[in-house]
Amino acid sequence: MEGNHEPKGWNPYIAGILTGLLLIFSVWFTGKYVGASTTFVRSAGFIEKEFNAERVSKMEYFIKEMPKIDWQWMFVVGIFFGSLAASTTSKSFRWQAVPTTWESRFGPGRTKRAITAFIGGGIAMFGARLADG
Repeated sequence: MEGNHEPKGWNPYIAGILTGLLLIFSVWFTGKYVGASTTFVRSAGFIEKEFNAERVSKMEYFIKEMPKIDWQWMFVVGIFFGSLAASTTSKSFRWQAVPTTWESRFGPGRTKRAITAFIGGGIAMFGARLADG
C-alpha cells in the first residue's frame, strides 16, 4: 500500500541491550542500581522545601533522603528527553490522551483513563517506596 508509513519503533533487542549496559555501568560507576521512585519523593521534598524549608529539614524521611538534584534525578529527566528523542527519530511520536488499546476496551473517555492511570501510578509508587526502591 502506497502512502502507508507505519511508524517503526526501535529494535527491542538493541533497546534491551542498551538498557542492560546502562544498568551495568550504573552499578559499576555509582554502586547503585538504576531507579526512579526515590527521585519523585525527593522532587516533592525539593518543591516543598521552597515553601517550608524548616518543616522539610525536620522530617525523618527527608533527613534520610535529602531533597536534591543528583545523578538519579538527572537520570529521570534523561528518561523524558531520551524517550522524546527515540519517538521523534523513529517517527512514532504523537499526542494521544487515550491510547488505542484502552479506547478499544473501555471507550474514548479521558476521565476514566486519567483516574485509572492516577490510581495505578499511586499503587506502583506505594509499592516501590514500601520496598525502599
